[in-house]
Order: sequence, then C-alpha cells, then structure tokens
Amino acid sequence: MAKPDDNAVVVAGELREVMVLLKRRIREEAPPNDLSWGQLSVLGQLDRAGPSTVSELARAESVRPQSMGETIAALENAGFVAGTPDPRDGRRTLLTLTSLARDLVRTRRAQREDWLFRRIKQRLSVSEQKELSQALALLRRLVEMREE
Repeated sequence: MAKPDDNAVVVAGELREVMVLLKRRIREEAPPNDLSWGQLSVLGQLDRAGPSTVSELARAESVRPQSMGETIAALENAGFVAGTPDPRDGRRTLLTLTSLARDLVRTRRAQREDWLFRRIKQRLSVSEQKELSQALALLRRLVEMREE
C-alpha cells in the first residue's frame, strides 16, 4: 500500500521536470537577440521589483555580486540600465530600467504569453483549461515566500 508521502515524491519530481521543459520550450520560442538569459532575467527582475542595487539583484538572481556587476556593466553599455545615487544612502547606486529596456521586457513578455495562450487554446479542451486555471492557485501556494 502506497503512503501519502510516496505520491508527493512522485508529484514533486514530475512537477520539476515539467517546469524545466516548459521553461526550455518558452526559451525556444523566443526570438533570437544578443542578450543572454541571465541579462534578460535581470531586466525582468528590475521591471518587477523596481530600482535595486547590484547586491539586491545578486541575491534575487542567486549569483555572486561580482558576476552581477559584470552583467550590469554589459546592460549599462547596451543602454538598458541606468544607475543613480540612492537618495537614502549616497554610497549606494540604484539601478533602473531605461525606456528601451522597458519596451524590450514588455515585448518579450507579451511574446511568451502569446505562445502560451496559443498553446493552451490549441492543446487543451475548455474543461482542461479550467483544471489548469485551478492548478495555478496551488502552484502559487507552493512558491509563496512565507514558511508555515
């Protein structure tokens, strides 16, 4: 007889695998450009979280501050990120997106969502779409930051 935890182990493994495949598939659908996925991720983080320091971005992206510094330098040189002194602590620099980067982030996000929309409409019945919608609430609970 299977224990309840046995099913959770199987579901965890399958969920991880599906998430990796979904992320890979979305990346494959993206138009080519000269930015790395790491750079695009930083732009997305700045778009979602607003102005941030190099250290804050490094923590959010789980990389070393030195690596993030290199990423930021490349984004600044490309005209996607601008730095200004932090009004609360002039020793810190707050990084923000330029209008060029904001447009790129919105365009790329819309392209990914459009691919997902078309895939959902093509591959899932109306009842399956409802099931997927309900599953999203469960997935959100999994990724909430607070620990219980």
